[in-house]
Amino acid sequence: MELAHSLLLNEDALAQITEAKRPVFIFEWLRFLDKVLVAANKVDVKEKQKKLVEQLTGLISSAPGPPTRKLLAKNLATLYSIGDTFTVFQTLDKCNDIIKSKDDTPAYLPTKLAAVACVGAFYEKMGRMLGSSFPDTINNLLKALKSAESQGRGEILLSLQKVLSGLGGAAASCHRDIYKNARSLLTDRSMAVRCAVAKCLLELQNEAVFMWTTELENVATLCFKALEGSNYGVRVAVAKLLGTVMATALMPKQAAGRLQSGFRATLEEVLELMATGFLRGGSGFLKSGGEMLKGGGSVSREVRVGVTQAYVVFVTTLGGQWLERNFATFLSHVLDLVSHPRATQTHVEAVYSRRCVSFMLRATLGGLLGEKAQIAAGKEICQAISKQMRAVEAVVNDISGENKAGAGDVSASQHVMVCALKELGSLVQSLSATASPLIQEPSVGLLETVTSVLLHPSMAARLAAAWCLRCVAVALPYQLTPLLDRCAERINNLKSSPEAVSGYSFAMAALLGGVHQCPLGIPHTKGKVIAEDLLRTAAQNSRLSLQRTQAGWLLLGALMTLGPSLVRYHLPKMLLLWRNVFPRSQKELEAEKARGDSFTWQVTLEGRAGALCAMRSFVAHCPELLTEDVIRRLMTPIECAMTMMSHVPAIIKVHGAHLKASAAMVRLRLYDILALLPPKTYEGSFNALLRELVAEFTLTDNSANTTTSLLRSLCHYDDSVLMGSWLQETDHKSIEDQVSCGALEHDPSSIYLRVPVGEAIPGPLPLGVSVIDASVALFGVVFPHVSFKHRLQMLDHFAECIKQAKGVRQQAVQLNIFTAVLSALKGLAENKSTLGPEEVRKSALALVMGALDNPNPILRCAAGEALGRMAQVVGEATFIARMAQTSFDKLKSARDVVSRTGHSLALGCLHRYVGGIGSGQHLKTSVSILLALAQDGSSHEVQTWALHSLALIVDSSGPMYRGYVEPTLSLVLTLLLTVPPSHTEVHQCLGRCLGALITTVGPELQGNSTISTIRSSCLVGCAIMQDHSDSLVQAAAISCLQQLHMFAPRHVNLSSLVPCLFCVSLNVDFLCRGLRVRHEPDLNITETGLEGVLFGMLDRETDRKLCSDIHDTLGHMLSSLAVEKLSHWLKLCKDVLAATTDVGGAVVFEVQKDEEDSEKKDEMDDDTMFTGLGEDDKSKPSVAPRWVTRVFAADCLCRIILLCENADKTHFDLAAARDLLVLHLSDLIRMAFMAATDHSNQLRMAGLQALEDIIKKFASVPEPEFPGHVILEQYQANVGAALRPAFSPDTPSDITAKACQVCSTWIGSGVVSDLNDLRRVHNLLVSSLDKVQAGKGSSSQLYSESATTMEKLAVLKAWAEAESKPAKPVRSGDDDEDEEDLGTDVLPPDSLITLVQPELPSLSRLWLAMLRDYALLTLPAEFSSQLPPDGGAFYTPETIDTARLHYRSSWAPVLHAVALWLNSTGFGAGVGQEEVSSAPSKPPGLPQGGSTTIKTFEESLLAVELLNVLHRLLLTRDPPAVQLQVTAVVQETIRAAHDHLQRQKTEDGEKDSQASLGEGGDTGELVPGKSLVFAAMELLVFILVRHLPQLNTRVKESPSHVPLRPQRLPEKSARLVANAVSILAELPSLCSPAGSMTILPTVLFLVTGVLKETAVKTPDNSVPVPVAAALQSIKTIFTSPIARMESVQTQWTSLVRSSLASVLEYSQPDMDEVSMLTAITLFLLSASSELVGVTVLQKGCMDHFRNALNSSDPWVQARCYQLLLSVFQHSSRALSTPYIHALAPLMVEKLKAVERSRPGTAAELQAVQEGIRVLENLVGMGEDQNRVQLLALLVPTLVSYLLDENSISSAPQVSKGLHEFALQNLMRIGPLYPAAFKIVIGAAPELKTRLESAIRANQASSKAKAAARQAQPAVQAAPTIKLKTSFF
Repeated sequence: MELAHSLLLNEDALAQITEAKRPVFIFEWLRFLDKVLVAANKVDVKEKQKKLVEQLTGLISSAPGPPTRKLLAKNLATLYSIGDTFTVFQTLDKCNDIIKSKDDTPAYLPTKLAAVACVGAFYEKMGRMLGSSFPDTINNLLKALKSAESQGRGEILLSLQKVLSGLGGAAASCHRDIYKNARSLLTDRSMAVRCAVAKCLLELQNEAVFMWTTELENVATLCFKALEGSNYGVRVAVAKLLGTVMATALMPKQAAGRLQSGFRATLEEVLELMATGFLRGGSGFLKSGGEMLKGGGSVSREVRVGVTQAYVVFVTTLGGQWLERNFATFLSHVLDLVSHPRATQTHVEAVYSRRCVSFMLRATLGGLLGEKAQIAAGKEICQAISKQMRAVEAVVNDISGENKAGAGDVSASQHVMVCALKELGSLVQSLSATASPLIQEPSVGLLETVTSVLLHPSMAARLAAAWCLRCVAVALPYQLTPLLDRCAERINNLKSSPEAVSGYSFAMAALLGGVHQCPLGIPHTKGKVIAEDLLRTAAQNSRLSLQRTQAGWLLLGALMTLGPSLVRYHLPKMLLLWRNVFPRSQKELEAEKARGDSFTWQVTLEGRAGALCAMRSFVAHCPELLTEDVIRRLMTPIECAMTMMSHVPAIIKVHGAHLKASAAMVRLRLYDILALLPPKTYEGSFNALLRELVAEFTLTDNSANTTTSLLRSLCHYDDSVLMGSWLQETDHKSIEDQVSCGALEHDPSSIYLRVPVGEAIPGPLPLGVSVIDASVALFGVVFPHVSFKHRLQMLDHFAECIKQAKGVRQQAVQLNIFTAVLSALKGLAENKSTLGPEEVRKSALALVMGALDNPNPILRCAAGEALGRMAQVVGEATFIARMAQTSFDKLKSARDVVSRTGHSLALGCLHRYVGGIGSGQHLKTSVSILLALAQDGSSHEVQTWALHSLALIVDSSGPMYRGYVEPTLSLVLTLLLTVPPSHTEVHQCLGRCLGALITTVGPELQGNSTISTIRSSCLVGCAIMQDHSDSLVQAAAISCLQQLHMFAPRHVNLSSLVPCLFCVSLNVDFLCRGLRVRHEPDLNITETGLEGVLFGMLDRETDRKLCSDIHDTLGHMLSSLAVEKLSHWLKLCKDVLAATTDVGGAVVFEVQKDEEDSEKKDEMDDDTMFTGLGEDDKSKPSVAPRWVTRVFAADCLCRIILLCENADKTHFDLAAARDLLVLHLSDLIRMAFMAATDHSNQLRMAGLQALEDIIKKFASVPEPEFPGHVILEQYQANVGAALRPAFSPDTPSDITAKACQVCSTWIGSGVVSDLNDLRRVHNLLVSSLDKVQAGKGSSSQLYSESATTMEKLAVLKAWAEAESKPAKPVRSGDDDEDEEDLGTDVLPPDSLITLVQPELPSLSRLWLAMLRDYALLTLPAEFSSQLPPDGGAFYTPETIDTARLHYRSSWAPVLHAVALWLNSTGFGAGVGQEEVSSAPSKPPGLPQGGSTTIKTFEESLLAVELLNVLHRLLLTRDPPAVQLQVTAVVQETIRAAHDHLQRQKTEDGEKDSQASLGEGGDTGELVPGKSLVFAAMELLVFILVRHLPQLNTRVKESPSHVPLRPQRLPEKSARLVANAVSILAELPSLCSPAGSMTILPTVLFLVTGVLKETAVKTPDNSVPVPVAAALQSIKTIFTSPIARMESVQTQWTSLVRSSLASVLEYSQPDMDEVSMLTAITLFLLSASSELVGVTVLQKGCMDHFRNALNSSDPWVQARCYQLLLSVFQHSSRALSTPYIHALAPLMVEKLKAVERSRPGTAAELQAVQEGIRVLENLVGMGEDQNRVQLLALLVPTLVSYLLDENSISSAPQVSKGLHEFALQNLMRIGPLYPAAFKIVIGAAPELKTRLESAIRANQASSKAKAAARQAQPAVQAAPTIKLKTSFF
């Protein structure tokens, strides 16, 4: 492949490779040329031009494939436009000769097509430069067009399009010829040709004026004809042509048009023309009058869909401003379409026409108009509705009957109503809170208008009005409760009107169903009263009983959607209602059959259907309430309904067929509820039920050939390419989906159900279809639970049914049966059960195999899927082998398309469901067969199915396929290069294969050896697909590139992809598949580039999925780019937020391109990139950002702040000014302010959130110009102004709650120190507090009780935070919060407390009430009976579940505040007594003072309880911060208990009472549950064992235990362990002597254990925190008074000794000797009396000291000397003497040795100094008579350290230091012991001379220094290294 990368074609290389690889080589060369020509040096190109032209023209006649010819033509044209144009005419003539050639053989065809392509490319590139040659060329092409076959026709037409675009107006002379020749081909039988004609004519109409003047009608008629029998591609192309021509006719593009004929169409004429197509299709106006009168056949769906799309193109081309001006005309026109009798001949057609009209309105209104214009449009729609309604009322009230024609109008008006109301609802819902002007303007009267339609005679219109109200309520939640009240009131007032009862109950049900979309909910009392009332009164008035029954059950069903917390209270009553609807027993059933007339039966059946529907709603929405008992009680009516089913046919016979619908409704509801219940509950009724189900979908009693709609959804999603249903992915999904003729009136209950994802409005299918769907779904649920015998019977019955039926009916029955079988197999797989014994399998297999040869592709798909599923549930290799073999044999022999496609899919499905391992042995055969089939050029259908199956096999085989990758890949490439692009399905499947192959090779693709050919083949494949015209194939190319990029990033260049994506994305929403190529920082298109365009797209797109993908994409770009290009992104957000909706409707939203200069990263310019996609884009001003986009921008703002914080803290430092966040602070505040004060509630939330983030992040940033101030101070006014609107009375609770949060953040942030400035914000909180105090039922409620709870708790939380914030000083200065006698009047005036103070009395009451509520709410479920029946202070019983969440988020700050308050009042001094006593377990939060805490511990049980609670908290909460807090509380508790004990002792004084002894009394017993010490021990042991599991003896004893080395704990754990150890040491002081003996063994075991486990050497010789704590604890324990108690002396002594023994035994080589020595020293010093004379211990201790003295580490030596000194100096001589005797000689030896090896480092020097110090002290301790001997040890040693005067100058620093130290000490010792000193010096003359010379040298070197030194001879140098903690 690399050889192909040269400017000239490498012909030698080409000759050497095999024939098969040549096309790929040539394509690769052309690709390279395409990139290189543009960039190459012109001189080089001109040099080689001749040869290049020869090579390229030579390729024309080498029969190139479609992608090759496209590239070839492009390169030739580029070559001429860059190089010389001398030979261009020769080449052109050559091409024309080829086109003229008479050779019609298939082999010559590619050459002809290549020539055609070249001609097109020449003219497109060079246009008028080719001068006058064009008439010949065009005639030549037109001649060829007449005789060409379909592929040639398509290519010639596309070539003509290019010729036209290149020549522009110059080709006017040929326009008529082209038009005449092309128009007849619009009805060509090849769809690809129709597309090509449409594109060609679209190009033509740019210049050919006659097309949109004189020929306008003919063009329209041609387009309508072209739409008949069309596919999706043709519809899109023709709609584009028709819409554009119509738009041009209305607004001609150039002056020429106006002058030429004076003809200019009016809007009415144009719309009239298009309407003809919608209403009459392609039949035109020329049919004889007779046929017109008869009303002819109906218009085909294809035409109607195509015209619908053309309407959208028409309006889009004219643009948003045009639509705004002409909206009234457009609206009345489209509504007239749907009221026309020809659009509504049958019910199904009417539903479909409505769908088309709704699509027109949504696609134009939703995308083109800005928010303001949308509001105006909403007003127009309202007027249209009220106009219609007035007409209807006139007919309805016209009793005289004069207005006979009126009845037809009424039925037509319902369709108008449905479309208008549906669009109005969508409009309001998309506007959300911005729609409030629509609702509030009395002149519009939207609500009055919509509610008036609730009385419309037609049910469809009433339901649409109800739906519209639901949309209003969801958009503006504050309307929900008033609307419900209004409907309830109207139902009561208009009880006698059937329409009113029905309409208003629909509205209520819809509103209740919408509650789940309104987070704030509704008061729970609404609704239930009305439903019960309706059911109760249903029987009283027979005329209304039907409507009342239906309405009552509908409302009950809707109430169930409010969820378990509400339904729980009414369940018993509901169960009773359900039971009463059905007869109680068999006897009653029989009896009722004999009674009643047809009307009462209709009411009965409707009532039962309604009851079952309400039950289904209950089961679906309240699963928590479905206990076994409830299910049992539900089964009674359900079983009765099942029995009743068998009687219904007889009743219908008697009373007439009009009961059929009601009976079907009962069945539908029954199947629906059974599918939701566990099948075990109705096992007994399986037989009867299955009979019903099978009869249902085999159409036994049904004469219509109804088919189920579930088959597609049960087939695999990936198979949609075979069924042609990929339309689900396009913009036109709603009108292209042929199955759906859903409408609300088919099933009113859907008005309160959740809307399925992706739908705008629920569209239940017609009853006949729904029943079959439900039966099929239930069959799948029941089948796995049925016995094998019955399975066999059913499968045989199915085969029989298919055999019996004929023709169309057979297809219908077969489709239904297949769907049921698939559903059953899916159920088996999900239940992991098997299909059954051999005969069941046989029967199933026969059924499936029969369908693999069915001519209907959907059935073949289903059969393949069923086969795969069967293999999955049978799971036996032999069975699978048999199935595979059958298909192999069939494929080898069959020649017909049907069986070849069916069986090839079967192979794919087998592999898909059994996986690579299970079907591995068939892999080779499968692959070879499918590869052969895929090359069958005669049938593209066979190729498609074979390639699809191949892709499935590659996918499922994984690495096992690796051996077949090369042949498959070469086949894929060959096909990509040869299959005509018009066969898009084949290309889509090739894309799937390529993707699967890339995944199979996987990470291997990075390699360099042989793999590079595979890699380059994949890249070539992607390139071919990227150039394909079909967006799905492009999407496949993109996903292949993504995978390649993932596996081999170095070899894929993504930057070329983005422009391509943009072209795709602006056509089809496959954009986001592509934009997942994210995180590529090199993707920076120019400045506002991609992100600006994406923000713009958000406003035009109506597809939710696409919008969410754009959000993701922007999010990814933001996280990778925002920090580097901060000002750019902030500007983007700011522009979006600042674009208000008050500027006309269609605002041009341009993101300024001001920072563009140096940033041209791509070669392409902005304009060419984004606007060069077509002329039509320029004329469309885009809309102002909608509220959704603005909310997204506000979220982006918060994300940017967070990203900056994570990236670099200097973003918050003004002193370091780069492009930092802090420089944009004013913008940030401004954006947050704009958002927080907007109309849209969502935007207000986002704005407040942003404001809170800004305050938190910037609160402490100083203002560099004014020291002592922070930067945020200057924005006080903005913050206050942003918060104020959130506290107005009509603000929703969630916003007020958020605002409270911001207030407390602001008050507590300490930004504002001046009280008067804080007052603004503070007053807002005061006003909200008044609201809270107003109590429960004061205000009229709009939202649910839990919303009120949320708001009140937020207020209390904000106050609590304000009160507890000042615990850290607000500004410098004292903070008295912690002082004990915290009076209420001695607070510093500037503290926030002065603000909180006045409210404290009421606040404290509310806080305590809230905590009491929370305590009750946290009780486990089994205590729920103890909760107060009427709720708590701030919650009601019905909203308990939601209230819990609100309490959970706010109790902690409140508890803290209460604790502070109680503390300040001395615990209850200022509160009524009952209040404190009723909340006993709450107050001790973090007690802060001494005297107050003592009160707490008068009740020691309370303290024990507290510790137990804390222990539980440790068990459940992991974060170390929590655990540290817990230890702090425990410490406080223990100290308080200790103080309490001391006080008792002083009070009791002489009376030696039991209490003052401490815990444990005389016996020493500690009672668990009552003992504070025990509770504390439990908790502390938990902490220690959690962090040091080795302490647990059981762990050590277990056989699997590996002893761990001591380890360094993480910092948080270390602090925790240290805290625990310190607390442990304080525990013995709480006990009596006997008690302390009980716990001391454990305490000492733990303390010494911690020491052992954590004493690790650290590199910097620091002491780990736990070690320090353990050492401190040892000291605390051994110096405690217990040691001096006689009563426990013996026990105490043994304890001390065994502890020391443990410590000695613990020492290990790699431990920190210093810590262990320190511990030993502590023992010796603190407990000397117990240890004197215990030789074993003494020897152990001495060994340790000896080892330390001999240590190689100078630091250890130095510490050892220091510790020894303290032992030697101990007051008890009995203790110190043995140590002096044992260790002093060793020391002297060590110090003497220093003379030979002088210290080299400061540490070594220090060790020597410490040693000398010990010796000096020993000298001092000795008696006078021994002084001489002692000095005889010390003085010579010191003298030996002195240097002689020659070497002193050259000696190293440390050595000099030793010399000076020795000298000083000698000069100090001399005067101290003069006599002894003289004796020692006299005894050795060499000492004397060394000393004297040293002194002389010293004096000489610096007399001044010497003088200074002698002035202070006896100052001992302090030790330079200190222990971190001083223990002595």
